[in-house]
Amino acid sequence: MKKIFYFLCLAVLVSVSALSCIPMDFKSTQAIEMVSVWENATLARQAVLGVYNSFYDRHSTTSGEDNWRVQDDAYSSVMDTDKNWYENQHNIYGDAMPSSVTFSSIFKFYYTFIFRANDVISHIDRVPDMDAGEKARLKAEARFLRAYAYYQLNVRWRGVPVYLEYIDDISKATRARSSELDVWYAIIEDLDACIAEPNLPGKYRAGDVDYGRVTKGAAYAYRGEAYLWLAARDAAQASSHYTQALSDFEAVEALGYALYTGAGANSFKQLFKPANEQCDEIIFSIQCTQQPGMGNPRAVLFGNRVTAVTSGAWNNYLPNPAWVESFEMADGSKFDWEDFCPGWHSMTPVERSVFFLRDNMTAAQRSKMTEYGSDMSRYLTTGNEARIRAAYDNRDPRLEMSVITPYAVYNGGISGVAYDFTLRWPYVLDAGEPYDIRTDTNSKYYYLWRKYVPEGLENTIRWVYEEDQILCRYAEILLRRAECLNELGRTNEAVTWVNKVRERAGHVLLNTSGMPATTVAGQDDMRERIRNEFYWELGGEFSMYFNELRWGVWYDRKFRDRSSGQWGAIGTNGLMQIWGETTYTWYSLGEYVEVWPIPAKEREMNPNLTQNPGWSD
Repeated sequence: MKKIFYFLCLAVLVSVSALSCIPMDFKSTQAIEMVSVWENATLARQAVLGVYNSFYDRHSTTSGEDNWRVQDDAYSSVMDTDKNWYENQHNIYGDAMPSSVTFSSIFKFYYTFIFRANDVISHIDRVPDMDAGEKARLKAEARFLRAYAYYQLNVRWRGVPVYLEYIDDISKATRARSSELDVWYAIIEDLDACIAEPNLPGKYRAGDVDYGRVTKGAAYAYRGEAYLWLAARDAAQASSHYTQALSDFEAVEALGYALYTGAGANSFKQLFKPANEQCDEIIFSIQCTQQPGMGNPRAVLFGNRVTAVTSGAWNNYLPNPAWVESFEMADGSKFDWEDFCPGWHSMTPVERSVFFLRDNMTAAQRSKMTEYGSDMSRYLTTGNEARIRAAYDNRDPRLEMSVITPYAVYNGGISGVAYDFTLRWPYVLDAGEPYDIRTDTNSKYYYLWRKYVPEGLENTIRWVYEEDQILCRYAEILLRRAECLNELGRTNEAVTWVNKVRERAGHVLLNTSGMPATTVAGQDDMRERIRNEFYWELGGEFSMYFNELRWGVWYDRKFRDRSSGQWGAIGTNGLMQIWGETTYTWYSLGEYVEVWPIPAKEREMNPNLTQNPGWSD
């Protein structure tokens, strides 16, 4: 029902959003007097939906700003973009300047979001034919969405101008930046109001016509995150903020949210299928459907050329080898390539490519790999594939459910028929035996995403995959709950909540008797374990970039990639083939790039905006 609900409402949003909001450049597109929107309940409701519609502007292929080209986790150490796209990541690409379009488009986008919300908050009470309870609920929804937008801005820019009222004239939009802490408190104030609003439900049930709207559950989750940011930025009050965050995360559980376990051992994988997009684990998500401009773009951007969409999908986003190598062994011990490929650490990345070659290669294929530099003395004609598979078969189950690894099977579909394809090297053929996975990068051998990628004939039209894009889910709340408990010195309690997440995934529990690698050795050890759990559970889900920034580890992880056994070596970051050979490297301009620059265009429009340290216009 929510698919029908959103499609019908969004069909009229082009005209309504033109009436009910003003874009950041303040070029008025109003077709009638503003007051007419707020004199009619139907138009007012559609104006509220216009705020939600901002999500599609950010995450679809129709925004005109190319914002969708860079998914947030591509800024993290979890993954990188293919070589054709990496120049879009201006804060980590060598030509970063305040005039770069990435900064201006994202800044403008979130302020457009805010001004749409302010329009609703300032005017909804005028509507004559709407009861007070509905007005209060819609205002609470708008306040949450405003808080969400300020959250996105504050993480990136660490202090921005705060507008809590409707603005209808560019001459009035000249406010100076508030401090980072003040913005967090403004966000919390909005979320306080949402939580206190009796007309805002705690949770919507699956199939409810209003599913996808803001709930108290979402407000608690994001207020808890705001308190975590305060704890990270205000050491003197850290304990108090962790306590406040913990209380919010506990409140989420009380509203009826829970881990999805309906598919047994396969539940983690099935969570990301359309059939389960409204399960109790989902707290807040972008509602997607099989309509142009409303589909989940990750189905294409995370996919491959045998994914069953028109002409195949693209593999623009590629898991980083360091992240893949971080997944534990089944007994909880650390993964080490040397255990499966003896000599690995003493070999160059190019030499290691031998371990990933297919069985029974032809003479021509062997000659080409020898010319490339592969150490063919280690090649096993009939056991090469089995040797490398052993490195992936006995790991945390979330690895194989998130990533297509070498010689793993992926059920794709081309020409309208579903087949099992295998990620082999070198690629031979996908349109018939041996059914190799074909990619946009066939001259390179990369890990590929499985998470969010349609299988078989689940989806056959490009850009309209109906799986909702998850922005917040209950497993993340459990890990944040564990993080708070550990920072408050309650490490044993933290283990309980991490184990709930590991248990659902089918992974060995912490502190399992007889498995020493699972034994937690105090608060510092548990902190590292919790952070790793975030990576393994949430990689690829719009979460890890912000987590790395909050933990203060982003710069080191992004620019000093610890992959392929070259631990801590400078120059091993960026996009790499599976065996560690670098396709391109991120070159940092300095640690100041952790904070984004105020866009040059915005400083021209508003002289009261000061620039962040390290950046010059």
